Amino acid sequence: MNNIKTREEISLMRKSGRLLAEVFNELDRFVEVGKSTLEINDFVEDFIVNKLKARPASKGQYGYQYVLNSSINEVVCHGVPSEAKKLKNGDIVNIDVTLEKNGFISDSSKMYCLGKVTPLAKRLVDVTYEAMWKGIQTVKPNSTTGDIGNAIQNHVEKYGYSVVRDYCGHGIGREMHEEPQILHFGKPDSGITLKEGMTFTIEPMVNQGSYKTKTKKDGWTVVTRDKKLSAQWEHTILVTSDGFEVLTLRDKEHF
Repeated sequence: MNNIKTREEISLMRKSGRLLAEVFNELDRFVEVGKSTLEINDFVEDFIVNKLKARPASKGQYGYQYVLNSSINEVVCHGVPSEAKKLKNGDIVNIDVTLEKNGFISDSSKMYCLGKVTPLAKRLVDVTYEAMWKGIQTVKPNSTTGDIGNAIQNHVEKYGYSVVRDYCGHGIGREMHEEPQILHFGKPDSGITLKEGMTFTIEPMVNQGSYKTKTKKDGWTVVTRDKKLSAQWEHTILVTSDGFEVLTLRDKEHF
Protein backbone atom coordinates (compact mmCIF):
# COMPACT_ATOMS: atom_id res chain seq x y z
CA MET A 1 0.00 0.00 0.00
CA ASN A 2 2.14 2.86 -1.26
CA ASN A 3 0.03 5.90 -0.51
CA ILE A 4 2.75 8.04 1.07
CA LYS A 5 2.86 11.45 -0.60
CA THR A 6 6.12 13.11 -1.62
CA ARG A 7 7.00 16.65 -0.55
CA GLU A 8 5.92 17.94 -3.97
CA GLU A 9 2.63 16.04 -3.83
CA ILE A 10 1.94 17.36 -0.32
CA SER A 11 2.49 20.90 -1.58
CA LEU A 12 -0.15 20.33 -4.27
CA MET A 13 -2.52 18.74 -1.73
CA ARG A 14 -2.15 21.87 0.44
CA LYS A 15 -3.10 24.06 -2.50
CA SER A 16 -6.19 21.97 -3.27
CA GLY A 17 -7.18 22.04 0.41
CA ARG A 18 -6.80 25.82 0.68
CA LEU A 19 -9.01 26.31 -2.37
CA LEU A 20 -11.69 24.04 -0.92
CA ALA A 21 -11.63 26.04 2.32
CA GLU A 22 -12.36 29.11 0.18
CA VAL A 23 -15.44 27.37 -1.21
CA PHE A 24 -16.84 27.01 2.31
CA ASN A 25 -16.04 30.64 3.14
CA GLU A 26 -18.27 31.57 0.18
CA LEU A 27 -20.95 29.04 1.18
CA ASP A 28 -21.14 30.63 4.65
CA ARG A 29 -22.55 33.74 2.99
CA PHE A 30 -24.75 31.88 0.50
CA VAL A 31 -26.53 29.07 2.37
CA GLU A 32 -29.82 30.32 3.83
CA VAL A 33 -33.50 29.51 4.29
CA GLY A 34 -35.33 29.48 0.97
CA LYS A 35 -32.38 28.46 -1.21
CA SER A 36 -32.77 25.21 -3.10
CA THR A 37 -30.02 22.63 -2.87
CA LEU A 38 -29.63 22.86 -6.66
CA GLU A 39 -29.01 26.63 -6.35
CA ILE A 40 -26.27 25.85 -3.85
CA ASN A 41 -24.83 23.22 -6.21
CA ASP A 42 -24.78 25.63 -9.16
CA PHE A 43 -23.22 28.41 -7.04
CA VAL A 44 -20.42 26.09 -5.94
CA GLU A 45 -19.79 24.82 -9.46
CA ASP A 46 -19.50 28.37 -10.79
CA PHE A 47 -17.13 29.39 -7.99
CA ILE A 48 -14.86 26.33 -8.35
CA VAL A 49 -14.67 26.46 -12.15
CA ASN A 50 -14.66 30.19 -12.87
CA LYS A 51 -13.12 31.78 -9.77
CA LEU A 52 -10.75 29.09 -8.54
CA LYS A 53 -9.95 27.61 -11.99
CA ALA A 54 -10.28 24.15 -10.48
CA ARG A 55 -12.42 21.06 -11.10
CA PRO A 56 -15.35 19.87 -8.99
CA ALA A 57 -14.12 16.32 -8.48
CA SER A 58 -17.48 14.76 -7.59
CA LYS A 59 -19.11 15.66 -10.91
CA GLY A 60 -18.92 12.60 -13.15
CA GLN A 61 -17.50 10.39 -10.39
CA TYR A 62 -19.40 7.06 -10.41
CA GLY A 63 -21.88 8.67 -12.81
CA TYR A 64 -22.89 11.41 -10.34
CA GLN A 65 -24.18 14.53 -12.11
CA TYR A 66 -23.61 17.17 -9.40
CA VAL A 67 -20.68 18.90 -7.70
CA LEU A 68 -21.78 18.33 -4.11
CA ASN A 69 -23.96 16.33 -1.75
CA SER A 70 -26.61 18.15 0.26
CA SER A 71 -27.88 16.00 3.12
CA ILE A 72 -30.78 17.46 5.11
CA ASN A 73 -32.03 16.32 8.54
CA GLU A 74 -32.46 12.50 8.42
CA VAL A 75 -30.27 12.19 5.31
CA VAL A 76 -26.98 10.62 6.41
CA CYS A 77 -24.97 11.27 3.22
CA HIS A 78 -25.10 11.48 -0.59
CA GLY A 79 -28.15 13.76 -0.68
CA VAL A 80 -28.77 14.77 -4.31
CA PRO A 81 -29.24 18.50 -5.12
CA SER A 82 -32.72 19.37 -6.35
CA GLU A 83 -34.60 22.49 -7.43
CA ALA A 84 -37.58 21.25 -5.44
CA LYS A 85 -35.61 20.75 -2.21
CA LYS A 86 -35.56 24.18 -0.54
CA LEU A 87 -33.92 24.77 2.84
CA LYS A 88 -36.44 25.48 5.60
CA ASN A 89 -36.26 27.14 8.99
CA GLY A 90 -35.07 24.56 11.51
CA ASP A 91 -33.27 22.32 8.98
CA ILE A 92 -29.76 21.03 9.51
CA VAL A 93 -27.89 20.33 6.28
CA ASN A 94 -24.49 18.88 5.46
CA ILE A 95 -22.80 20.29 2.36
CA ASP A 96 -20.04 17.95 1.11
CA VAL A 97 -17.72 19.24 -1.62
CA THR A 98 -14.65 17.88 -3.42
CA LEU A 99 -12.18 19.85 -5.51
CA GLU A 100 -9.29 18.88 -7.78
CA LYS A 101 -6.43 21.21 -8.67
CA ASN A 102 -3.19 20.20 -10.40
CA GLY A 103 -4.19 16.53 -10.24
CA PHE A 104 -4.85 16.35 -6.49
CA ILE A 105 -8.20 16.14 -4.73
CA SER A 106 -9.40 17.57 -1.42
CA ASP A 107 -12.65 16.65 0.32
CA SER A 108 -14.51 18.43 3.11
CA SER A 109 -17.99 18.91 4.50
CA LYS A 110 -19.73 21.23 6.92
CA MET A 111 -23.06 21.37 8.76
CA TYR A 112 -25.30 24.41 8.42
CA CYS A 113 -28.10 25.16 10.88
CA LEU A 114 -30.92 27.05 9.17
CA GLY A 115 -32.81 29.67 11.15
CA LYS A 116 -34.02 28.47 14.54
CA VAL A 117 -33.06 24.81 15.00
CA THR A 118 -34.10 22.78 18.02
CA PRO A 119 -31.61 22.44 20.90
CA LEU A 120 -31.53 18.67 20.26
CA ALA A 121 -30.54 19.20 16.61
CA LYS A 122 -27.91 21.78 17.57
CA ARG A 123 -26.41 19.43 20.13
CA LEU A 124 -26.12 16.63 17.55
CA VAL A 125 -24.33 18.98 15.14
CA ASP A 126 -21.95 20.20 17.85
CA VAL A 127 -21.14 16.76 19.25
CA THR A 128 -20.41 15.45 15.74
CA TYR A 129 -17.99 18.35 15.17
CA GLU A 130 -16.29 17.64 18.50
CA ALA A 131 -16.05 13.96 17.62
CA MET A 132 -14.35 14.71 14.30
CA TRP A 133 -11.72 16.73 16.16
CA LYS A 134 -11.28 13.99 18.78
CA GLY A 135 -10.43 11.66 15.90
CA ILE A 136 -8.14 14.17 14.18
CA GLN A 137 -6.20 14.80 17.39
CA THR A 138 -5.15 11.15 17.63
CA VAL A 139 -3.34 11.39 14.26
CA LYS A 140 0.45 11.01 14.35
CA PRO A 141 2.99 8.54 13.03
CA ASN A 142 2.66 5.07 14.58
CA SER A 143 -0.87 5.65 15.89
CA THR A 144 -3.55 3.61 14.12
CA THR A 145 -6.80 3.97 12.22
CA GLY A 146 -8.43 2.18 15.17
CA ASP A 147 -7.27 4.98 17.48
CA ILE A 148 -9.13 7.47 15.28
CA GLY A 149 -12.33 5.43 15.25
CA ASN A 150 -12.20 4.70 18.96
CA ALA A 151 -11.83 8.39 19.90
CA ILE A 152 -14.82 9.30 17.72
CA GLN A 153 -17.00 6.43 18.91
CA ASN A 154 -16.31 7.08 22.60
CA HIS A 155 -17.24 10.75 22.32
CA VAL A 156 -20.41 10.11 20.33
CA GLU A 157 -21.72 7.32 22.51
CA LYS A 158 -21.29 9.41 25.68
CA TYR A 159 -24.20 11.47 24.38
CA GLY A 160 -26.35 8.48 23.44
CA TYR A 161 -25.71 8.85 19.70
CA SER A 162 -24.47 6.20 17.27
CA VAL A 163 -21.73 6.17 14.64
CA VAL A 164 -22.76 5.10 11.15
CA ARG A 165 -21.03 1.83 10.20
CA ASP A 166 -21.83 1.67 6.48
CA TYR A 167 -19.65 4.62 5.33
CA CYS A 168 -16.18 5.71 6.30
CA GLY A 169 -13.31 8.08 5.62
CA HIS A 170 -10.72 7.23 3.00
CA GLY A 171 -7.28 7.91 1.66
CA ILE A 172 -7.21 10.69 -0.91
CA GLY A 173 -4.78 12.20 -3.41
CA ARG A 174 -4.72 11.69 -7.15
CA GLU A 175 -7.86 9.57 -6.65
CA MET A 176 -10.93 10.46 -4.65
CA HIS A 177 -10.88 7.15 -2.79
CA GLU A 178 -7.53 5.57 -1.94
CA GLU A 179 -6.33 3.36 0.91
CA PRO A 180 -6.60 3.31 3.86
CA GLN A 181 -10.22 3.20 4.92
CA ILE A 182 -10.86 5.28 8.03
CA LEU A 183 -13.62 3.75 10.16
CA HIS A 184 -15.24 6.07 12.69
CA PHE A 185 -15.56 3.34 15.30
CA GLY A 186 -13.14 0.73 16.54
CA LYS A 187 -10.58 -0.37 19.08
CA PRO A 188 -7.31 1.35 20.00
CA ASP A 189 -4.11 -0.05 18.48
CA SER A 190 -6.05 -1.80 15.71
CA GLY A 191 -6.21 -1.31 11.97
CA ILE A 192 -3.51 0.34 9.83
CA THR A 193 -0.49 2.06 11.35
CA LEU A 194 -0.24 5.71 10.29
CA LYS A 195 2.90 6.96 8.59
CA GLU A 196 4.20 10.42 7.79
CA GLY A 197 2.98 11.53 4.37
CA MET A 198 -0.38 9.74 4.43
CA THR A 199 -3.40 11.84 3.46
CA PHE A 200 -6.96 10.81 4.22
CA THR A 201 -10.38 12.09 5.26
CA ILE A 202 -11.97 11.91 8.68
CA GLU A 203 -15.72 12.35 8.24
CA PRO A 204 -17.87 10.88 11.00
CA MET A 205 -21.58 10.44 10.32
CA VAL A 206 -23.44 10.47 13.62
CA ASN A 207 -27.08 9.51 14.12
CA GLN A 208 -29.43 10.68 16.84
CA GLY A 209 -30.86 7.17 17.10
CA SER A 210 -29.75 3.85 15.60
CA TYR A 211 -26.70 3.70 13.32
CA LYS A 212 -28.68 1.70 10.75
CA THR A 213 -29.20 3.30 7.35
CA LYS A 214 -31.00 2.61 4.08
CA THR A 215 -30.55 3.93 0.55
CA LYS A 216 -33.52 5.51 -1.22
CA LYS A 217 -34.75 4.48 -4.66
CA ASP A 218 -32.62 7.14 -6.40
CA GLY A 219 -29.61 4.92 -5.62
CA TRP A 220 -27.73 7.76 -3.88
CA THR A 221 -29.58 9.27 -0.92
CA VAL A 222 -28.79 7.47 2.35
CA VAL A 223 -31.18 8.05 5.28
CA THR A 224 -31.51 6.88 8.86
CA ARG A 225 -33.77 3.84 9.13
CA ASP A 226 -35.54 5.31 12.17
CA LYS A 227 -35.96 8.73 10.48
CA LYS A 228 -34.08 10.48 13.29
CA LEU A 229 -31.55 13.21 12.53
CA SER A 230 -28.00 12.65 11.28
CA ALA A 231 -24.99 14.98 11.16
CA GLN A 232 -21.54 14.87 9.54
CA TRP A 233 -18.38 16.96 9.36
CA GLU A 234 -15.27 16.24 7.28
CA HIS A 235 -11.70 17.38 6.76
CA THR A 236 -8.76 16.14 4.69
CA ILE A 237 -5.79 15.34 6.95
CA LEU A 238 -2.03 14.96 6.42
CA VAL A 239 0.10 12.87 8.79
CA THR A 240 3.16 15.02 9.62
CA SER A 241 6.44 14.01 11.30
CA ASP A 242 5.00 14.74 14.74
CA GLY A 243 1.24 14.88 14.35
CA PHE A 244 -1.24 16.15 11.78
CA GLU A 245 -2.07 19.02 9.48
CA VAL A 246 -5.66 19.82 8.46
CA LEU A 247 -5.36 20.57 4.75
CA THR A 248 -8.92 21.87 4.43
CA LEU A 249 -8.94 24.04 7.58
CA ARG A 250 -11.44 26.89 7.20
CA ASP A 251 -11.30 30.51 8.36
CA LYS A 252 -12.14 30.90 12.06
CA GLU A 253 -11.58 27.20 12.75
CA HIS A 254 -9.21 26.27 15.52
CA PHE A 255 -8.52 23.18 17.58
